Amino acid sequence: MSDDIEIDTDDLERRMEGAMASLKHEFGSLRTGRASASMVEPILVDAYGSLTPINQVGTINVPEPRMVTVNVWDKGLINKVEKAIRESGLGINPQTNGPIIMLPIPELNEERRKELTKVAAQYAESARVAIRNVRRDGMDQIKKAKASGMSEDDVKFWESEVEELTKKHIAVIDKALEAKQAEIMQV
Repeated sequence: MSDDIEIDTDDLERRMEGAMASLKHEFGSLRTGRASASMVEPILVDAYGSLTPINQVGTINVPEPRMVTVNVWDKGLINKVEKAIRESGLGINPQTNGPIIMLPIPELNEERRKELTKVAAQYAESARVAIRNVRRDGMDQIKKAKASGMSEDDVKFWESEVEELTKKHIAVIDKALEAKQAEIMQV
């Protein structure tokens, strides 16, 4: 019998944190009534023969709550950046003023807000599933350790540790979802 078998909860927690970071990034790309640079970050521009992230062809600024600007460095790319923004599905109509492309953020109507809260809920559910998958991996490690001779007390201890980690992260996801949905519904 070996009592020095340990479960790597740090690794499990790191993987759960990764699911949380992914959720934060997805929430950042969801459009609320306020302007934010993260809403345009997923946009790819056809520049120099390849798809390039928009933040690598210009500077993104938020000069006021309902406006995002993109200061395009290469004047030859202005039309391509405009086209990429129009085709991104953000529902924003770009306005060009020299090298600067202005993106006025329109008010969201009630129906669109409700749709966005549902999308946020789907993102949160995906994150919960990812957390549960990490939990399952942890429980599998515990089963293997039990088969290798881990004591019953240690098995119970590690199972409760993994459960606590899971509950903690799912609670954080639920709280983040609640906050994001409130932000989306705020007029």
